[in-house]
Amino acid sequence: MTDDSPLTPADALVALMIAVSASDETIRTAELLQIQNILDHLPIFADYDNAGVPRVSQTVFELLEQEDGLDALFGLIRDALPERLFETAYALACDVAAADGQIGQVEARMLEEVRFELSIDRLHAAAIERGAKARYQSL
Repeated sequence: MTDDSPLTPADALVALMIAVSASDETIRTAELLQIQNILDHLPIFADYDNAGVPRVSQTVFELLEQEDGLDALFGLIRDALPERLFETAYALACDVAAADGQIGQVEARMLEEVRFELSIDRLHAAAIERGAKARYQSL
């Protein structure tokens, strides 16, 4: 973490996952388990100290309570993340949204906002979304 950014790149990814989970005002167990699974298994989080999750969560929740808090959150995320990780961030957001087997209207709007804020190309976004859908299908 640098003095000019309150979030590390890994913190920014965690913040986005938490924001997507909280977007419908219900953080489901499946979403929390997915976030934990991502933190435990993906190489991008190999050196991440999970003890930072409560701090990042608190930051997200405080921002989401403010009138322009979502814009501020996206600003923090964009400032902390190198552009080459924007698609990674979107993929993680999709995985969290799909973790409970359904993406409601509010979560879908949040993912649309993420696409816009991170300038994710529509074709790339569709491929990422299709992969998440495939991974979280049920029988």
